[in-house]
Amino acid sequence: MSSAGDGARARREASAARSDARRRALSMLYQADATGQSPSEVLATWFAEGGDADVPDLARELVDGVTGHRADLDALIARYARDWTVERMPVVDRTILRLACYELLHRPDTPVNVAISEAVEAARELSTEDSGRFVNGVLGRIAREEELPAR
Repeated sequence: MSSAGDGARARREASAARSDARRRALSMLYQADATGQSPSEVLATWFAEGGDADVPDLARELVDGVTGHRADLDALIARYARDWTVERMPVVDRTILRLACYELLHRPDTPVNVAISEAVEAARELSTEDSGRFVNGVLGRIAREEELPAR
Protein backbone atom coordinates (compact mmCIF):
# COMPACT_ATOMS: atom_id res chain seq x y z
CA MET A 1 0.00 0.00 0.00
CA SER A 2 1.23 3.50 -0.74
CA SER A 3 2.12 6.07 1.87
CA ALA A 4 -0.91 8.11 0.72
CA GLY A 5 -3.12 5.10 1.51
CA ASP A 6 -1.40 4.68 4.85
CA GLY A 7 -2.01 8.35 5.63
CA ALA A 8 -5.70 8.08 4.77
CA ARG A 9 -6.06 4.97 6.91
CA ALA A 10 -4.27 6.68 9.80
CA ARG A 11 -6.65 9.67 9.54
CA ARG A 12 -9.69 7.35 9.53
CA GLU A 13 -8.35 5.51 12.58
CA ALA A 14 -7.67 8.79 14.40
CA SER A 15 -11.17 10.01 13.55
CA ALA A 16 -12.69 6.76 14.81
CA ALA A 17 -10.67 7.01 18.03
CA ARG A 18 -11.91 10.58 18.58
CA SER A 19 -15.51 9.48 17.94
CA ASP A 20 -15.09 6.64 20.43
CA ALA A 21 -13.66 9.05 23.02
CA ARG A 22 -16.65 11.38 22.50
CA ARG A 23 -19.07 8.50 23.05
CA ARG A 24 -17.27 7.46 26.22
CA ALA A 25 -17.34 11.04 27.49
CA LEU A 26 -21.03 11.24 26.61
CA SER A 27 -21.69 8.02 28.54
CA MET A 28 -19.83 9.28 31.61
CA LEU A 29 -21.52 12.69 31.55
CA TYR A 30 -24.94 11.07 31.03
CA GLN A 31 -24.33 8.68 33.92
CA ALA A 32 -23.32 11.57 36.19
CA ASP A 33 -26.37 13.65 35.28
CA ALA A 34 -28.83 10.74 35.45
CA THR A 35 -27.57 9.42 38.80
CA GLY A 36 -26.67 12.68 40.51
CA GLN A 37 -23.05 11.63 40.86
CA SER A 38 -20.25 14.03 40.09
CA PRO A 39 -18.42 13.39 36.83
CA SER A 40 -15.22 12.80 38.82
CA GLU A 41 -16.99 9.98 40.74
CA VAL A 42 -18.12 8.45 37.46
CA LEU A 43 -14.59 8.70 36.05
CA ALA A 44 -13.21 7.00 39.16
CA THR A 45 -15.73 4.18 38.76
CA TRP A 46 -14.81 3.72 35.09
CA PHE A 47 -11.13 3.59 36.04
CA ALA A 48 -11.79 1.06 38.79
CA GLU A 49 -13.82 -1.15 36.47
CA GLY A 50 -11.82 -0.88 33.28
CA GLY A 51 -8.51 0.71 34.03
CA ASP A 52 -6.85 3.57 32.18
CA ALA A 53 -7.11 1.78 28.85
CA ASP A 54 -10.90 2.01 28.98
CA VAL A 55 -10.89 5.81 29.33
CA PRO A 56 -9.04 7.60 26.52
CA ASP A 57 -7.29 10.87 27.38
CA LEU A 58 -9.64 12.80 25.10
CA ALA A 59 -12.68 11.40 26.93
CA ARG A 60 -11.24 12.57 30.25
CA GLU A 61 -10.47 15.99 28.79
CA LEU A 62 -14.02 16.31 27.44
CA VAL A 63 -15.59 15.26 30.75
CA ASP A 64 -13.40 17.69 32.67
CA GLY A 65 -14.08 20.48 30.17
CA VAL A 66 -17.85 20.05 30.18
CA THR A 67 -17.80 19.85 33.98
CA GLY A 68 -15.69 22.97 34.34
CA HIS A 69 -17.81 25.02 31.94
CA ARG A 70 -21.23 23.53 32.68
CA ALA A 71 -22.90 26.73 33.89
CA ASP A 72 -21.77 28.66 30.80
CA LEU A 73 -22.73 25.77 28.50
CA ASP A 74 -26.20 25.53 30.04
CA ALA A 75 -26.70 29.30 29.67
CA LEU A 76 -25.69 29.10 26.01
CA ILE A 77 -27.98 26.14 25.34
CA ALA A 78 -30.87 27.89 27.10
CA ARG A 79 -30.35 30.97 24.93
CA TYR A 80 -30.70 28.97 21.69
CA ALA A 81 -33.13 26.18 22.65
CA ARG A 82 -36.44 27.65 21.62
CA ASP A 83 -39.28 26.86 24.02
CA TRP A 84 -37.13 24.53 26.15
CA THR A 85 -35.32 24.99 29.41
CA VAL A 86 -32.19 22.93 29.93
CA GLU A 87 -33.77 21.28 32.97
CA ARG A 88 -36.80 20.11 30.94
CA MET A 89 -34.71 18.47 28.22
CA PRO A 90 -34.24 14.72 28.31
CA VAL A 91 -30.97 13.93 30.07
CA VAL A 92 -29.41 12.41 26.95
CA ASP A 93 -30.29 15.45 24.80
CA ARG A 94 -28.87 17.99 27.21
CA THR A 95 -25.75 15.88 27.71
CA ILE A 96 -25.21 15.70 23.95
CA LEU A 97 -25.72 19.46 23.66
CA ARG A 98 -23.32 20.22 26.51
CA LEU A 99 -20.60 18.06 24.99
CA ALA A 100 -21.03 19.50 21.49
CA CYS A 101 -21.15 23.08 22.77
CA TYR A 102 -17.99 22.50 24.76
CA GLU A 103 -16.24 21.30 21.62
CA LEU A 104 -17.59 24.20 19.57
CA LEU A 105 -16.41 26.79 22.08
CA HIS A 106 -13.30 25.29 23.62
CA ARG A 107 -11.84 22.75 21.19
CA PRO A 108 -10.70 24.57 18.05
CA ASP A 109 -9.11 21.28 16.96
CA THR A 110 -12.64 19.93 16.38
CA PRO A 111 -14.20 21.12 13.12
CA VAL A 112 -17.63 22.70 13.61
CA ASN A 113 -19.29 20.27 11.19
CA VAL A 114 -17.80 17.29 13.04
CA ALA A 115 -19.04 18.47 16.44
CA ILE A 116 -22.53 19.04 15.06
CA SER A 117 -22.81 15.90 12.94
CA GLU A 118 -21.57 13.61 15.72
CA ALA A 119 -24.00 15.22 18.17
CA VAL A 120 -26.91 14.80 15.77
CA GLU A 121 -25.94 11.19 15.09
CA ALA A 122 -25.73 10.49 18.83
CA ALA A 123 -29.15 12.06 19.40
CA ARG A 124 -30.69 9.94 16.65
CA GLU A 125 -29.10 6.76 17.96
CA LEU A 126 -29.60 7.32 21.67
CA SER A 127 -32.76 9.41 21.82
CA THR A 128 -35.34 10.07 19.10
CA GLU A 129 -35.45 11.29 15.51
CA ASP A 130 -37.01 14.48 16.86
CA SER A 131 -34.05 14.82 19.19
CA GLY A 132 -31.69 14.69 16.22
CA ARG A 133 -33.52 17.59 14.58
CA PHE A 134 -33.68 19.49 17.88
CA VAL A 135 -29.95 19.08 18.55
CA ASN A 136 -29.16 20.07 14.95
CA GLY A 137 -31.29 23.20 15.24
CA VAL A 138 -29.78 24.35 18.53
CA LEU A 139 -26.20 23.69 17.45
CA GLY A 140 -26.77 25.21 14.02
CA ARG A 141 -28.01 28.46 15.58
CA ILE A 142 -25.06 28.53 17.95
CA ALA A 143 -22.60 27.92 15.11
CA ARG A 144 -24.14 30.73 13.03
CA GLU A 145 -24.62 33.30 15.76
CA GLU A 146 -21.82 32.81 18.28
CA GLU A 147 -18.23 33.85 17.84
CA LEU A 148 -16.48 30.49 17.66
CA PRO A 149 -12.71 30.05 17.84
CA ALA A 150 -10.94 30.04 14.50
CA ARG A 151 -10.49 26.58 13.03
